[in-house]
Amino acid sequence: MNIIIMILLISFLILVHELGHLLTAKMLGFKVTRFGFGLPVGPTLYKGKIGDIEILVHALLLGGYVSFPDDEEDANISKDSPELFQNQPAWKRALVLVAGVAANMLCAVALIMVTGAITHKLPSDRAIVFIKSVNEAKGASVKASGLQKGDIILRINNSNIIQPFQTNIYAKASKKFDGYISDKAYNNSLKELQAMNPEIKDISEPIKKGTVIKLIKPRDEEALHLSAAALMGIEKIKNDKIRLNTTQTALRNSLENKNEYIANGETTLSDIAKAVSDTRKPMFFTVKRGDKVLNLPAIYSNEEGLIGIERDGNRIFIETDSPVKIVTGSLKYTWINTKYTLIGLEKLITGQIPVKELRGIVAATKMGGDMIEQTGILNGILLTAIISINLAVMNLLPIPALDGGHLMFLIIEKCKGKPLDEKVTAKISNFFFLLLIILMMVLIFNDIFAIVTKQI
Repeated sequence: MNIIIMILLISFLILVHELGHLLTAKMLGFKVTRFGFGLPVGPTLYKGKIGDIEILVHALLLGGYVSFPDDEEDANISKDSPELFQNQPAWKRALVLVAGVAANMLCAVALIMVTGAITHKLPSDRAIVFIKSVNEAKGASVKASGLQKGDIILRINNSNIIQPFQTNIYAKASKKFDGYISDKAYNNSLKELQAMNPEIKDISEPIKKGTVIKLIKPRDEEALHLSAAALMGIEKIKNDKIRLNTTQTALRNSLENKNEYIANGETTLSDIAKAVSDTRKPMFFTVKRGDKVLNLPAIYSNEEGLIGIERDGNRIFIETDSPVKIVTGSLKYTWINTKYTLIGLEKLITGQIPVKELRGIVAATKMGGDMIEQTGILNGILLTAIISINLAVMNLLPIPALDGGHLMFLIIEKCKGKPLDEKVTAKISNFFFLLLIILMMVLIFNDIFAIVTKQI
């Protein structure tokens, strides 16, 4: 039942989007010939008429469309007829194109306002993160830093900590012996090793078996600084440039706590430099203890990326206990989620989020159904609002077959000073429509795989 509710909520968003186009077009005096709910693929569940508009409901309820006389191949209308969409003023066409996006954003705000009015609060993206206990994992270093139960974590390595799970992200990314080193760390280690072992002239030639190599004292790698996007899980954390191979990794493990190394006849000075450079990354916690803000000495996680602390968070809510706060709080919540959608989109375009990690309609329905079951319908409505924001942002992308693509064609038309070739734009739009269908299938596969493997 909860999954059915979520399907209905998402279908409602698509309907709202298309109604935005339809109602705006009618208000501006456009002639609309057809209103379709769902993608025109497979069987048609309903076909009827309201006034002079043909209404169709398709089986694949994952889209929709509004058709104008321009889209009808058998329409007996002259090319200069004012009934054609292309002959309407550019500003009117632009309003119709963005109306679906506007409808989704307004719908999102309305859903958020309803939830805020009922609950008198909305979740923010922030929490007060505090230490519940300090146990210190084997191989880690916490107690020496002075971290105490009750400390509120403000920052790690100057990154603001606003959710409890972000301490885990930092600990994992800063783990000891992660197998990656920077160019700077490698070059510094190599220079120091060469100074201590001047008899080794060629760094890339295997050192003669039995040669005693003096080792440098291990030093920390540079502290990692993670961006806000990385800490929210919407940006891939980049490893250092140089990756240790199997030989160098084994060598690293064997050299721990040693002052010298006896060459086996296969290892180069470059290998040794890489091995001794892979050490540990410090984490510098800034905490609030009572009325004081303290910068603690370095904390280190172990080889599993564990520190050995138990932390929790008290979520910070946006108060919506008055009409003014309902409006301002709802707008703030809308902006927070719009911001994260835009950040995620930027990371996707730049390749920082792999396609295999993308989720689609099936995952949204599954997670929404679970959320309704576990926390109630109101949280399901908030998720629906976030999906509505996502739909609005995605539809504004300048991709043919999306609203943003049609808007792009309109801008090009205005720049050229004449209409674009209809056949060319139709072919481009059809091609990208096919790509969108393929992407949809990929997302459905990703969703099913994630569900089967219990990732969601």
